[in-house]
Amino acid sequence: MIYCVEDDQSIRELMLYTLRSSKFQAEGFGDGAALFQALERHVPEMIVLDIMLPGMDGIEILGRLKADAATARVPVIMATAKGTEYDKVMGLDMGADDYLVKPFGMMEMVSRIRAVLRRTAPRKVDGYLNMGTLSMCITEHIVRVDGERVELTRKEYELLQLFLEHPGQVFSRDQLLQSIWGTDFVGESRTVDVHIGTLRTKLGSAGGHIRTVRGVGYRMERTL
Repeated sequence: MIYCVEDDQSIRELMLYTLRSSKFQAEGFGDGAALFQALERHVPEMIVLDIMLPGMDGIEILGRLKADAATARVPVIMATAKGTEYDKVMGLDMGADDYLVKPFGMMEMVSRIRAVLRRTAPRKVDGYLNMGTLSMCITEHIVRVDGERVELTRKEYELLQLFLEHPGQVFSRDQLLQSIWGTDFVGESRTVDVHIGTLRTKLGSAGGHIRTVRGVGYRMERTL
């Protein structure tokens, strides 16, 4: 999912049309307030953020994103007006991953988005996903903590893999049910809580990476 924050409706709609035509999921927002409301429901893979916005400008929004653990690692591409080098430098210094100079071509936008997503993809080394003392070998379907093998059920393994592939992203219970159990699953969201509980217990000291987001769901954080 790509979030586009642009107050010009015609430009925003063109961005969304191009992204969806390029096989991305995308949503658009006209200001920072609408963006932060959406972030309470779902954290996207990336945000394309205009600097000149009503209310909070893009620089202020970027600062808030990077200050929040839930969104700090979400890649951000800033859209700057031609000739505003100060804004461009400021954005990059504050943690923006790239920038687009207006007016920009839609295919340039898609190209830069793909490049940033490749660059910021979760770290996989020789088929491994790693976080602290926790490692998952994708090819061998093995999980280890401090070098010791941990036996997980299929659903526990799939939950852990989803978290490791999207560090920092908040998943609601409904999203986890749909992703791991599928749309045909008939059951309660408590199923997720039970599996998270057993997964944390089996991971021992590394189980602390899986954090509860009160009233929302769960996310995996790099720091214990």
